[in-house]
Amino acid sequence: MIYYSNEKKRKGALFTGKAVRVVKKNCSDYLSDLKTIALYLVTFTKWTFLACLMGIIGGTVGALFFKAITAVTELRQLNGWLLYLLPLGGVVIVGIYALCNVEGLGTNRVFESVRSGKNVPLLLTPAIFAGSCITHLLGGSAGREGAALQLGGSIASGLGKLFRMGEKSRHILVMTGMSALFSAVFGTPLCAAVFAVEVVSVGYIYTSGLYPCLVSSLSAYFVSKAFGIKGEHFTVDLVPDVDIVMVLRVAAVAAVAAVVSIVFCKAMHGAEHIFSKIKNPYLRAVIGGAIIICLSLLVGNDTYNGGGIHIIEGIFHNGTVIHEAFLLKIVFTAITIASGYKGGEIVPTLFIGATLGSSIGYLVGLPVPFSAALGIAAMFCGVTNCPLATVLLCLELFGAEGLIFYVLAAFMSFLLSGYYSLYTGQKIVFSKLCDDTVNINGH
Repeated sequence: MIYYSNEKKRKGALFTGKAVRVVKKNCSDYLSDLKTIALYLVTFTKWTFLACLMGIIGGTVGALFFKAITAVTELRQLNGWLLYLLPLGGVVIVGIYALCNVEGLGTNRVFESVRSGKNVPLLLTPAIFAGSCITHLLGGSAGREGAALQLGGSIASGLGKLFRMGEKSRHILVMTGMSALFSAVFGTPLCAAVFAVEVVSVGYIYTSGLYPCLVSSLSAYFVSKAFGIKGEHFTVDLVPDVDIVMVLRVAAVAAVAAVVSIVFCKAMHGAEHIFSKIKNPYLRAVIGGAIIICLSLLVGNDTYNGGGIHIIEGIFHNGTVIHEAFLLKIVFTAITIASGYKGGEIVPTLFIGATLGSSIGYLVGLPVPFSAALGIAAMFCGVTNCPLATVLLCLELFGAEGLIFYVLAAFMSFLLSGYYSLYTGQKIVFSKLCDDTVNINGH
C-alpha cells in the first residue's frame, strides 16, 4: 500500500493513474483498429487477386467451352445422321468418366464442396467438357450452364489445393469458379455472381463471397468478350402498362409455370431413379440414346435436340408458339441426363419457360415475347429457388422495362414451387411459408 502526505497528493496520484490507464486503453484501441484495417486490406487484396485469376482462367475455359459447344451444334445441324451415333457417344462418355475416376459426380458435388470439406476433382474438368461436347454433337437434350458450374467448381478446387488454402477459403473460391464459368458461357455477370452465393443454401446467402464472385464474374465476362463471345439478350417488344388486369394475367402465367417447374424437377429425378435400376452404366447410356433417337424420329425434326437456344430466339424474334414444346423438352432432357449424358439443365429450363410462357400468354392475350420472358423468369426461379439471381437474370436478358412483371412472376413461382429443385444437393435452409428453418435437401 502507498501512503500520501496529504489529501491533495493522493488525489493527484489517482488522477495520474487514471490518465495513464486511459492513454493505455486508447493506444490499445488504436492498435486494434490498425490490425483490423490491415486485416481488411489483406483480405481485400487476397480476394481481388484470386478472383481475378479465377476469372481469367474461367473466362478462357468458358470461352473455349462455348465455342466448342457452338461448333459441335452447328456440325450436328448440318449432318443429321450424327443423331444415330448417340448411343455410341453415351458409351464413350461413360468410359471417359471411368477413366477420370469421376463417375457419379456432378453439380451436386460442387454444392456439397461449398458446405463441407469435400473437394471437386480436377479431372472433372476434362470429363464434363468432353462429355458435354459429345452430348451436343450427337443430339442429346442438355444445356451448358450446369456443365459450366462443374467446370468452375473443379478448377477452383484445384487452385485451392495449389495455394494450400484453408477449408473456408476454398468454399469461397469454389463459388468464384461457379460465377466465372456461368458468366463466361452465358454473358450475365450480375446473375452469375449472385447465383453462386444464393443457390447452394436457399434462404442463406454467403455474403463473404459477394465481392469475390462479382470480381471473378466480371473478369470472366471481359475475357470471354475478348474471345468474341456475346452474352445472351432477348428483345421484348410491347411491354404492357401496369394495371390490375395485367397483374392478374401475369399471375396466371406464373402459377402455371410454378406447377410445370415441379413437374420438370420430378421428371428429372424420377427418370434418374428409373434409369438407376439399369446397373450397367454403358447399357444405360445405350438405352437412353436409343430412346432419344426414336423420339426425335417421331417428332420429325431436331427441335428438342441440343440446348435449343435457337428455338428461344425464334420465339422472341418471330413470335413462334409451339404449345406442346415445353412437355416434349421435359421428356427429352430428363431421359438424356438420367441415362448418363452430360450437360446442364439451365438452357432446357429457359427453353421450357419460353415455350410455356408464350403458349399461356397466347391464350390469355399477352404479347408472345413478353409472356415468354415471364415464363423464363418463373421457370428459372421455380427450379433453382434463386429469386435474387432471377431478378438480375431478367434485367440482363430482357432489360429494365417490364422488370416489375418479371419480379412478380419469379417471386410467385418461388413460393408456389415448394421445396422442389433441379439439384438434390441444394439445401433448403429456411421455410418458404414462415420465418423458420427447415434444413432439407431439394427434391
